[in-house]
Amino acid sequence: MKPANRRDFLKLISASVAGAAVFPRLGKSAEAVFQGLEKQRPNVLFILADDLGWMDLKCQGSTFYETPNLDRLAERSLRLTQAYAANPLCSPTRSSIQTGLYPARTGVTLPACHLAEVRLEKRLMRADPHQRVIAAESLTRLKMEYRTLAQEFHDADYVTAHFGKWHLGFNEAQTDRYEPKDRGFDFEFPHAPNVPSPVGSYFAPWKFIKAPPSDMQPGEHIEDRMSTEAAKFIRGHKDKTFYINYCAYSVHAPWNAKLDYIEYFKAKADAQNPQHNPLYAAMIKSLDEGVGRLLAAVDESGIAERTIIVFFSDNGGYAYLPKKTDPAGYENIPATSNLPLRSGKASIYEGGTREPCLVCWPGKTKAGVTSDILFQSLDFYPTLLAMCGLSPRAGLKLDGVNQMSALLGQGAVRDRIFCHFPHGTHQAAEHMPGLLPSTYVRKGDWKLIRFYADNDDGSDRFELYNLQADLGETKNLTAEKPELVRELNELISSFLKDTEAVVPQLNPHYNPNAKPASQPRKRRAPQNSVTWRQQFDGASEAELGG
Repeated sequence: MKPANRRDFLKLISASVAGAAVFPRLGKSAEAVFQGLEKQRPNVLFILADDLGWMDLKCQGSTFYETPNLDRLAERSLRLTQAYAANPLCSPTRSSIQTGLYPARTGVTLPACHLAEVRLEKRLMRADPHQRVIAAESLTRLKMEYRTLAQEFHDADYVTAHFGKWHLGFNEAQTDRYEPKDRGFDFEFPHAPNVPSPVGSYFAPWKFIKAPPSDMQPGEHIEDRMSTEAAKFIRGHKDKTFYINYCAYSVHAPWNAKLDYIEYFKAKADAQNPQHNPLYAAMIKSLDEGVGRLLAAVDESGIAERTIIVFFSDNGGYAYLPKKTDPAGYENIPATSNLPLRSGKASIYEGGTREPCLVCWPGKTKAGVTSDILFQSLDFYPTLLAMCGLSPRAGLKLDGVNQMSALLGQGAVRDRIFCHFPHGTHQAAEHMPGLLPSTYVRKGDWKLIRFYADNDDGSDRFELYNLQADLGETKNLTAEKPELVRELNELISSFLKDTEAVVPQLNPHYNPNAKPASQPRKRRAPQNSVTWRQQFDGASEAELGG
């Protein structure tokens, strides 16, 4: 791919391209944007937290957690208040960022990409009689046919690097091409493509890394080491143009953190504050310090004015009991709270998919202000390319839309988003409210959720909320707004058809008195692999899934 010339660029930003990747008119601001690109295209530093909730930053409203570096980034950024992950769990959202496609289309709808079994076809699961709904079976690899955002940047002569969690597939056969270096990245650290988290501990020696660095120090925190390596990469490539994908392991389970940090937050914890788990606060502090190292590297290298920095999270915060902590003693305190949002990670409610989002584009986006534009994770693909004066490969199918004009303050581009989550059970939903086979559409202020086969007669059940008036999704308005329910439900049906989504169905052999069948033995999977049933029928296993 070559950078757009002046004429092509001005055409690009006023026309639409393949799929839904719309490049809207920018008017006079197009000239200003292009002037900045004539000298040198901007770097891109994309920072993705794992399981960080919408209220988990001080700049987002937390009164317990301390995030001075992210708050400093927020002062330099446009802060999006209505930014959404494409899925309430990690791998699907990560796939949406790298492909610009809905998980419903790619088939990666669960964090199952660390499993040994290679599943590349969309399908329904085999259901036992005790299961009311036949759910989807997620793919376990991001298929090689999908062109990644990293490949787009790589082909535009960017130096590309991936740091941290991947969770989109790993190679077993010689012909496999699922790992970061196969998908457009020149460099990666660490090499751990087949794990969903820092299995065992954040602290060295790291057993989850295939080839751990020989100079690791006992007790070294992986976030400290990873951000140090990324900062070194930034300084070493300050004279080049780079795209860095920094995917923090924090603040995903396992629940362990630096002891002195835990003690510090223990002294200031207030049980009246919905957020009061000292261990989780300590984990956030390590995340924030890692971001601080990245910001320092950008600033000290003298490249801040030509570096786009994005901060986002892959799904909602873990608003449930951690079950097992290291050190012990924090198991009975919810890891975090997403209030005023309902529920959290793995939930179809707002707490599962609404995320903190910071976009720093020096000299272009307004700094230290908020925007209520509707934004979704799949929009990063066309938007970041446009911000760098690039366009997706001709004919490439995208579901994401280019939001550059919206980021520049020229009005909303999106008026609707979708989330298809064809997984879950009522047993799982007792632990994580909203973890049921479902799809939602948000259009304007209205959100309709379709819960599959959830009525007594086996028909779909609906919940309708006005998020402007009821952010906590406490009042279901389906009875009051039947016409709106029908209208929004038709949008869901069209979305499912367009993406060829796997739609959950009522199990014709369902028996409420049946007991779960014993599971047959399978060949050994990678460390920390869990089955779909384990992920959602057991609380501790659910923490490990993604």
